[in-house]
Amino acid sequence: MAPMGIRLSPLGIAVFCLLGVGVIYHLYAGVLSSRIASFRQKRTVDLRDLLALSMEAAVQGGREVKRIREDNTLEEKSKGKTKEGASEKLTLGDLNSHRKMFYLIKNTYPYIQVNSEEHANAEGEATVWTRIIPEEILGKISGVKEVPAERITVWIDPLDATQEYTENLQKYVTTMVCVAVDGDPVIGVIHKPFTGYTAWGFVGEGSNVAPRASYNTNFPKVIVSRSHSGKVKSFVQVAFGNNTEIIPAGGAGYKVLALLDPTDEEQETADIYIHVTYIKKWDICAGDAILRSLGGQMTTLKGEQIDYSGTEGNKGGLLASIKTDHKALVKRLPPWEESKQ
Repeated sequence: MAPMGIRLSPLGIAVFCLLGVGVIYHLYAGVLSSRIASFRQKRTVDLRDLLALSMEAAVQGGREVKRIREDNTLEEKSKGKTKEGASEKLTLGDLNSHRKMFYLIKNTYPYIQVNSEEHANAEGEATVWTRIIPEEILGKISGVKEVPAERITVWIDPLDATQEYTENLQKYVTTMVCVAVDGDPVIGVIHKPFTGYTAWGFVGEGSNVAPRASYNTNFPKVIVSRSHSGKVKSFVQVAFGNNTEIIPAGGAGYKVLALLDPTDEEQETADIYIHVTYIKKWDICAGDAILRSLGGQMTTLKGEQIDYSGTEGNKGGLLASIKTDHKALVKRLPPWEESKQ
């Protein structure tokens, strides 16, 4: 006799058991999925670790850049035209550096967003970070700096100044990594493959570079891109006078370092960095973070902060300075419209 006087046939008993198993399965699946969701929500990344990893990625990419240049095995080709009409170069140095940098970061933190200038079709590298933190970081940054993984975007430039790289103008070439949190640049790494020097900055925590003692903003030296120095010349002269010294240079990373205390004899120095055309965020994010870590600024030509989330392009041009009245510099700039891009 079944409970409450209900009689069940063998088929009914089987159905009842199956229903019971189904209920238990769905309850278990619900608990498991909620636990997985909770785990994902709690995934965090220590920014101090991510700084050390970024430095290692830039160095590993830089080794490939240097090796391929010295072996003269560039395998140069064109990706197309820039918005200014110049040929956009691609070399084996770009691609090999991308693989080293991108996969080192993704293999270590597979759940963070990593944006790279290049997109290699070949299989990825199997490398994983050793988790060794350099003493220079431990000495300046104490304690854990954890941030939820979903708030982080990493921008990497496997080879900045590819055009100059093909011309063997080595001083302009860098590899760069930037870590943005909620769109704000927080960690910047700029590595010079041919000298081995690595500059880094962590906003609010420290840096291994420093600003110069003084800057001249009345008659500034302005560093600009050598690929379109003619276009920016009139813009700069309207702002600062016809006798303004304009320094054409390659590579956004190199131009940011020109605003700081020079680290080698080949590094030129400038008071202001100006760019008046479209530029990608992997070109400028690392420099922006380093400048911010030292109290400097990098904004659009209208003085707006650059958001390092979302799309890859910055259409607003840029003005970079340090130890100066940045807002006053913005006011001296002539009218500028994005429609000119």
